[in-house]
Amino acid sequence: MELRQLEYFVAVSEEANFTRAAARLHVAQPGVSAQIRQLERELGQALFDRSGRTVRLTAAGTAVLPYARAALGAVDGARLAVDELTGLVRGRVAVGMVVSCGGVDLPDLLAGFHQDHPAVEITLSEDTSDHLTEALRTGRLDMAVIGLATAAPPGIATQVVIDEALAAAVSATDPLAAHTTLPLEALAGRPLISLPPGTGLRTALDDACAAAGFRPRIAFEAGDPAVVARLAARGLGVAILPASAAQGSPGQLHAIAVTHPRLRARIVLAWRDGGPVSPAARALISHARAVLGCHG
Repeated sequence: MELRQLEYFVAVSEEANFTRAAARLHVAQPGVSAQIRQLERELGQALFDRSGRTVRLTAAGTAVLPYARAALGAVDGARLAVDELTGLVRGRVAVGMVVSCGGVDLPDLLAGFHQDHPAVEITLSEDTSDHLTEALRTGRLDMAVIGLATAAPPGIATQVVIDEALAAAVSATDPLAAHTTLPLEALAGRPLISLPPGTGLRTALDDACAAAGFRPRIAFEAGDPAVVARLAARGLGVAILPASAAQGSPGQLHAIAVTHPRLRARIVLAWRDGGPVSPAARALISHARAVLGCHG
């Protein structure tokens, strides 16, 4: 049994597909299949059910998976111990971000880190805050910039980068444009334009509406706040946006402060709290906290 076989086995189990696992590992798909078959012969049991459109673990595969991960984790731990001893920063870091984090210059942050640590390979992906948080928890990401409406879940450490009020925004011709403030309940039944579920802003909106006793009528969803703003500017509904975005298009959008309750949006830097952290990930988190002015 070889570590390479265990690595291929874990990758296929996570991707539920031999081709995607091969692409993730940067090897040819037949090589992955051959190594898995060899591992199955050595163990005397099929590890995957290949009968469906997706590959699924058999009972034997499910039993083997935690041991395979533990073996690979032990090897990574040995490498980490040597890296810690020598002070060498190398390896890979995986970073995630929400689309709606315009106030955070993540490309500049990552470029500065790359300049200081050119031996570290950096990957960046976009997703909703919920998915990014889960990826942090399971170790698929080392650090992420996410939106939060409530406290971070257990196992995730955060530092606030941006904390600002949410506002409603309407076109200049909308009847609500006569107002500068509105209680949240005044938006009940109105067509709203918002970021999609899984984002911190949407969670803050949904939770506040539930507490106020109504369910928001979401007419349009968009992952980019700029698109949300443009939809409202064309008179398609009431946009819920960070106050800075709502006030960013004078003449096209009219911003309205939402009161009772006041809604807030937080963008935070997040990372896994506890568990093994590579020297590269630790260096990246430290760099990010310094650049973004996070303390505590």
